Amino acid sequence: MSLYKKRPAPIRIALLVMTLSGLVLTAQAQGTSAAEPTGAASLKQVFETAWQRQPDARALQSRREAAQAQAKAAGLLSPEAPSLEISQRTDRTTGNNGAREAEVGIAVPLWLPGQRTASAELAQAEISFVERRLLASQLRLASSVRDSWWAWQRARVDAELAREQLVNARRLAADVAKRMQAGDLARSDQHQAEGAVAAAEALAAQAQAASAVAFAHLAALTGGIAPAESTSTGASEPSPGPSQPAHHPLLAELEDRIAVAERTANLISTQKRSNPELTVATTRDRGAFGERYGQTVLIGIRVPLGSGPRYDARIATAQAEAIEVQSQLTLERDRIQADQRGAAARVEAARTQLNAAERRAQLANESRSFFDKSFRLGESDLPTRLRIEAEAAEAARQAARSRIDLASAISALRQSLGLLPQ
Repeated sequence: MSLYKKRPAPIRIALLVMTLSGLVLTAQAQGTSAAEPTGAASLKQVFETAWQRQPDARALQSRREAAQAQAKAAGLLSPEAPSLEISQRTDRTTGNNGAREAEVGIAVPLWLPGQRTASAELAQAEISFVERRLLASQLRLASSVRDSWWAWQRARVDAELAREQLVNARRLAADVAKRMQAGDLARSDQHQAEGAVAAAEALAAQAQAASAVAFAHLAALTGGIAPAESTSTGASEPSPGPSQPAHHPLLAELEDRIAVAERTANLISTQKRSNPELTVATTRDRGAFGERYGQTVLIGIRVPLGSGPRYDARIATAQAEAIEVQSQLTLERDRIQADQRGAAARVEAARTQLNAAERRAQLANESRSFFDKSFRLGESDLPTRLRIEAEAAEAARQAARSRIDLASAISALRQSLGLLPQ
């Protein structure tokens, strides 16, 4: 007995063709709407929301105020606040002859040679470093946001196409069951259709779970705030123009760190000893009862001796920091250049892959129309028709994934160039 029973039933065959054609058109339209971006990009909004939760963003104003306060301190007349000195001497407990002495004075620290200029230069370097550090922190966050965003877009497209495939498989299985009851198809065809439904259910469940996990990772960056799955789009970022950024934020941050380390070493080199102090005091005293109080004025200077090993340790630590960051800058520059070359190559490969995938999808659609006509005329069987439909669905899925891959590659290229999400 043949597994496939073919009977001349023109009306039933025509009905089957109309059903399959409707399913094909529905799947194609839904697949296109799921795979192609049609709205404004929300990647920038997700990034901005995530940035507001970052520690660097919340501490930015305080860091700016600290750097500006240090710059103001470098413009003062004294490196440290003056100190008030008050003392009193008496012989009341030793003989009580009336001897009294009271002294009031103020001690003002003095700048060492070159210390004031070095302090001002260090303050300006730290002000610049605060801003460069901000841009570098934003770029590091942008890398995580972009990775999570495009991972979710891939998972979302896969889940939508898997759901559509499940719906189509169930409709086709129901139609095959009706035709088997009518005697147009064999039971093996129904088993094949039901097996396709089971496979589609497993694939849809797996894709939905992957989409939920990717969505949770993206929402974690924004504190639970993320675009709704039903309204989000996969719109890509604009391709970077021929003019690249003047300076990469990560390299600028390291260069400012080097400047801070070098100017810190320069400041320490002027501090071979503690700051001297200028003291101005007045004294009012008498020698015994009955004598008149006399008043004197004291002007003195206190000069500390050298710091010795303490100074050597501080200057060596500052110089080591500058050398370490300089080496790190060289390594980071090489890494960024390699990333830029790799990202540019990936964009070109993604464009080629997208062109090939779209051409394959077009050819698969044309083949589907050919076999649809052949099936309508009774020249091809149901298994062949299902195989052609599966190939067309896979081609459409590959084209949709290729669009996401190209958008992700462009985003990665912007990341390597130091550009924030747009």
